[in-house]
Amino acid sequence: MTEESESMFTGKRIGILASYNGSGFETIQKAINEKKLDAKIVVVISNNTNAGVLEKAESYNIPNFIINDKRYPGQNIDDKCAKLLKDFQCDYIFLSGFMKKIESSLLTTFPNKIINTHPALLPSIYGGKGMYGRFVHEAIINNGEKKSGVTIHYVNEVYDEGEIILTKELELVQNETADSLENRIKELEKVAIVEAFEKLLAKS
Repeated sequence: MTEESESMFTGKRIGILASYNGSGFETIQKAINEKKLDAKIVVVISNNTNAGVLEKAESYNIPNFIINDKRYPGQNIDDKCAKLLKDFQCDYIFLSGFMKKIESSLLTTFPNKIINTHPALLPSIYGGKGMYGRFVHEAIINNGEKKSGVTIHYVNEVYDEGEIILTKELELVQNETADSLENRIKELEKVAIVEAFEKLLAKS
């Protein structure tokens, strides 16, 4: 996007926090490219020097930054992230596999603007500290659940307890494994993320 088109852009500005490959980032960017979302990803921040999302952001010419304790020893990482996201005038922050707890500075700077995706239905025992990725799917299989799904929710000070934006369900099939469930949830998550942003952008 040129400087002129940047100044004319009237859609919502999204910041991404990611620790690894940022599949949610790719989902949002694809929806933007396909004109499904009137939005723009304006900045990507990772706490992981080797995160694949940084290279992906670079390929789209999206400004990207590494902010962690090693790079900024003795500094408040949450404050630095909040300032950077504010400098980029972000309307929403999306957590795309961000493995660091969101602290007060970000929450107060962006109230009801930080969005997370969880690979299970909330509220449930499949949320909270330590419940992420494969751990969730294994627990669901081990407990003999009949269904699972995806929850898109706002982030607050407690893991996975923020206000729910939307959920999407799927039924577990016979002989479901953690691997097969994980793959199905990832596909459902792509749909849920786009629908959640469609909902948010229609309201704002």
